[in-house]
Amino acid sequence: MSTNVVDVRDFIDKRPLSAYQWLVVGLCFVVAMLDGIDSAAMGFIAPSLLADWKLSRVAFGGVLSAAMFGFAIGAMVVGPFADRFGRRKILIGSVLAFGLFNALCALARSPTELAILRLVTGFGLGAAMPTAATLLSEWVPLRRRSFLVTVMFAGFALGSGLAGFIASIILADHGWQGVLLFSGALPVASVPVLLWLLPDSARLLTVLGRPSSEIALLLNRVCKGGFSGSEAFTSPEPVIAHEAKVPVQLLFEDGRAFGTVMLWLTCFMGLLILYLITGWLPTLITDAGSTVQQAASISARFQVGSIPGALLVGFLMDRFSGNRIVAIAYVLGAVAILSLGANILNAGWLPVQVGVAGFFIGGAQTGLNAIAPSFYPTQVRATGVSWMNGIGRGGGILGSLIGGLLLSLGWQFGAVFAALAIPALIAATGVVLHGLSARAESGNATLQSHGAAERSN
Repeated sequence: MSTNVVDVRDFIDKRPLSAYQWLVVGLCFVVAMLDGIDSAAMGFIAPSLLADWKLSRVAFGGVLSAAMFGFAIGAMVVGPFADRFGRRKILIGSVLAFGLFNALCALARSPTELAILRLVTGFGLGAAMPTAATLLSEWVPLRRRSFLVTVMFAGFALGSGLAGFIASIILADHGWQGVLLFSGALPVASVPVLLWLLPDSARLLTVLGRPSSEIALLLNRVCKGGFSGSEAFTSPEPVIAHEAKVPVQLLFEDGRAFGTVMLWLTCFMGLLILYLITGWLPTLITDAGSTVQQAASISARFQVGSIPGALLVGFLMDRFSGNRIVAIAYVLGAVAILSLGANILNAGWLPVQVGVAGFFIGGAQTGLNAIAPSFYPTQVRATGVSWMNGIGRGGGILGSLIGGLLLSLGWQFGAVFAALAIPALIAATGVVLHGLSARAESGNATLQSHGAAERSN
């Protein structure tokens, strides 16, 4: 009796999206939204916290950057575990961790305590988003992958924007502690739902050699595959022995070294811009004479504007060169940032300009997260995406720190934003070079595959 051989990747790519696959998209979107709320909350409560604790901006910059250090550590440490033990467990544990510790931040009594709690919160945040992106990319067909991954990351932008509106509502009656308690309670409440509904990756389980019955059950549940469990499930990609090497070393093999470095560079520059703006724009607007509530509401436009930007970038990436689309968005983002810096005190145009800057910069950064999963094979995909985000968080750390430093040195608003156009242009260059490297690596892989087929014949 012959065994039916099923290519899991080909099976997912050729079928229309099932209702359960849309549910996976929705669950990952919610995770990203919760991540965005917790990540952005500190920036929106910054003016109240600075006044309450009588902190300098440089001192608060250390508190803001603590979560970024935790994010970097969490991404780089936990990512490889998601490749070895599955996406689902790592993702759910990460959501529980960042929700719980963000709520505990409300109990902090000093900047040191708050920085430590934000460090641990960042550990969970750093593990959650890359794992969610990896899981989603493995459950959706290639023809729609870029758009759906950007849909997921639009959830992060939505959450970051919601954090501003949440802060504007809660701050007046419950203070900054109330904002942190509320934003931390939401992820904790989502954990039972994720335990009930979130599946693991069938592609990863196939590569790891898990039993056919387990893979069949998963594909039947998510894609209505109609498998009996007697099939032989395969995935046409190299099997990597994790035990033989340090996981991150695998990101630099088989022609991936230059492309990996370019992803890191682009992510670093993009997050430098995002976190400087997210962390310090409310304070800048407050300094200009607005109330804390007005500053939170206007600043939220940056993240809200990035939602349609992300969706448009993802839509175009599935139809044209993804790297070129992202590069164009970064360049247009540089122009928008320059315009924002030149007119930041023009109250009438300020909300619009903040939204336009978010449209392009947020769209570009989200598109980058759709590029990364396709660059790495399944067995190191979570490691690759996580390390890109972990290294990129170095840019977030730098942005959080230098924002307060530049203002303390007397830099004007316009000068700060004019300087941010430089990393936007560097990010555009990096993603173009990554695209050239990825095409070269793909060509080499095709030649090697043909050579292997000829030798076998």
